[in-house]
Amino acid sequence: MDLEQRLDEVVDSAISEQRIVGAVLLVRLHGESVYQKALGMADREAGRPMQMDAIFRLSSLTKPIVAATVLALVEAGKLRLDDPVTRYLPLFKPKQADRSMPDISIHHLLTHTSGLSSASILTEAESAAGVNKWRLGADEIMRRLADLPLLFAPGTGWSYGPSIDVLGVIAGNLVGGTPEDAIKQYVAGPLGMLDTRFSVTDPARLAAAYADGRDGAVLMSDPHSVPNFSGGVTTYDPGRIFDGEAFQSGGGGMAGTGPDFMLLLEALRKGGADILKSATVTMGLSNQTPQLPFSQGPGWGFSYFGAWLDDPNPASSPAARGTNRWGGIYGHNWFLDLESGLSVVSMSNTGLEGCDGPFKDQVRNAVYAGL
Repeated sequence: MDLEQRLDEVVDSAISEQRIVGAVLLVRLHGESVYQKALGMADREAGRPMQMDAIFRLSSLTKPIVAATVLALVEAGKLRLDDPVTRYLPLFKPKQADRSMPDISIHHLLTHTSGLSSASILTEAESAAGVNKWRLGADEIMRRLADLPLLFAPGTGWSYGPSIDVLGVIAGNLVGGTPEDAIKQYVAGPLGMLDTRFSVTDPARLAAAYADGRDGAVLMSDPHSVPNFSGGVTTYDPGRIFDGEAFQSGGGGMAGTGPDFMLLLEALRKGGADILKSATVTMGLSNQTPQLPFSQGPGWGFSYFGAWLDDPNPASSPAARGTNRWGGIYGHNWFLDLESGLSVVSMSNTGLEGCDGPFKDQVRNAVYAGL
């Protein structure tokens, strides 16, 4: 069975079992497109088929876009990786439990080793009143994040929190504008990522958002919560992408397409292309958390762009050592295997199945088995 048959089978099965509603998959091998299809429905209730240029809520696929922007700012001499955050946000001084204020660096933010907490920044009264945290404004959000106690001393642990949101604000400030301004100047503009924005460039192409349900994928409400694979709850706010006054979250606020995101992966595979120097890409895609072995589970560390594969055996992965990967809670996954020459983008409109469910590994395994 060849690559096309294997991937068709994976996606068709997931759709027929109602685990996902639709998907866009792109696979490039040494830069050559070997699979590129839109399957299923972009909007099941409206009867609108998935298209290759469908726009998705990117969620955490926003993070590597911001990471590339920050590294481009480093190359431009606008900041340094070892700079303390207070050099750019003077009032951003989170404390540890003992009330000490350790320095948090740009490197700590990029690697999620800052110790910043993902606890709610709303008071109980605000939560009860339904206050929209995304409408608080960047300055107030930064102030509230800094008021939360650090989970650990920077560099001594790993926690997936709001670090990239802080980086987005810094990047925006450095260009005298917003996070989107910085991203457009340093990454999205040079690469031609025309739909990668903190808004929807064409609402007619936006894929509807679906979530795991007891009897199959269900259309998301706003907000919408589902049990996650860690025993907790993941809450979605699909309407946020339409709010022009919402905080531009560098951690997960952008929208974009599969082909747009592939432009970024291919730029990294080729050593930076029009956005970064080769040495910067090599450094950025390498393990940046050697002091925290297996921070992402057996066999995995973390780079500036995502999880970094250190040992394929305990990770049960067919990918080569040094592979980078990550996902997005609205239903996405990507991986970049430089040794094999593989760039893979998997976008679905169904979370959590498309990002954290069996679909993720089924796509990956089909790619390697089909080559």
